Amino acid sequence: MRESVFFFLLCLSLTAPASGPVKIGVISDVHFLSQKLTSESEALAAFERATGRNIRDLHEVLDSVLLDFQKKEVDVLLVSGDLTNHGERQSHIDLTEKLERIRQSGTKVFVVPGNHDINVPDSKAYTGERAVSVESISSDEFAQRYAPFGYGDAFCRDTSSLSYAAEINERTWLLCFDTNRYQDHTNTSITGGRILPQTVQWAESILRVARARNIAVLGMMHHGLVEHMPYQSDFFADYLIEEWQENAGILADAGLKVVFTGHFHSNDISLFTSPSGNTVYDVETASLAMYPFAYRTMQLVDGKLSIDTHFVTSVSGNPGLADQYRTQLEAVTRRVARSRIKGSGISLPVETEDALVKLIVMMQLMHVRGDEVPDDEIKSAVRSFAGLLDNEESDPDFLFDFPPADNRLVIDLGTTSSDVEKD
Repeated sequence: MRESVFFFLLCLSLTAPASGPVKIGVISDVHFLSQKLTSESEALAAFERATGRNIRDLHEVLDSVLLDFQKKEVDVLLVSGDLTNHGERQSHIDLTEKLERIRQSGTKVFVVPGNHDINVPDSKAYTGERAVSVESISSDEFAQRYAPFGYGDAFCRDTSSLSYAAEINERTWLLCFDTNRYQDHTNTSITGGRILPQTVQWAESILRVARARNIAVLGMMHHGLVEHMPYQSDFFADYLIEEWQENAGILADAGLKVVFTGHFHSNDISLFTSPSGNTVYDVETASLAMYPFAYRTMQLVDGKLSIDTHFVTSVSGNPGLADQYRTQLEAVTRRVARSRIKGSGISLPVETEDALVKLIVMMQLMHVRGDEVPDDEIKSAVRSFAGLLDNEESDPDFLFDFPPADNRLVIDLGTTSSDVEKD
């Protein structure tokens, strides 16, 4: 262990700027699709019908968010994976051009890959009657192409993955985890994620040195480190890293206080406290490719991280953006919920299935936006479903949202969960 720490110290860059207040922007799951890979065609129309995404809308959303970051003069921009629609090389090329513009304005940009970014076997272009295959990129090319956006600024790289560590300032480091399984891709990308054991050990060594030097460490990864909703590990295990409780406990005990994630396309903040009493916060940011089009701005001052959330509700080409995409998400969720219920092999009476689907849809629409507060309609849906199951469950018994608050929060990076403030 002494040798590994010594090697790590050799990686350190000593050219960090002076510490002070840091303004940070966060986006996730951009799913950027290059316009060079699309044209008005049946293939594109079929893609947009299937995904509910209008490519012109999504380009406008991204441009408006990047412009807002520039106006707010954020010092750092974090992008927590799924940078591209489905790993297309051309999408990576065009996205880095957009990121380069904000970098040239003075913002440091740091990215991690998502499950839709590297070595994707079925990347597509949508320019004719049907979609056609296009090239994706390798892990080596990803690191090269995103060298200006984290990899070139890393003071230490993990040798087992695309994980890396970089300085935000002399008192703050960023620890970026590659949680993807692109080496195992065969026919398409793999949704689930993990942190390799050797990567965990690498991260522990960095956190150990940071603690000794009284340096705060922020984390970033694509997959969730912590559950964000009841039974997520049972029903949506692919949206958490494997063995999440064990890994969250290890990282919390090593000194990691907060990690920024995406993947689940929801805006939520959750926490996990290890058996030793150490707490790590998972700040999950929703997708810029679907409702509610959320992004975050934060300020780190004197060890306190103030988090605020913003939503894109309209763009010049679509003034009714939020309402339209909320309706689309409702329809997609209803279809998926009914399909999963039928696919489970469980036979439910029609009335019970309808009640369950309605409840799932209402919960999903609340969850993606964050700060779920059940209104009378959803309380009625819970009572109706419980009644059909002959369940005596009352409203207070039903947990809608794990603490803490999701959209506005202040986290003291030097304290435990009892010192977290709702802003």
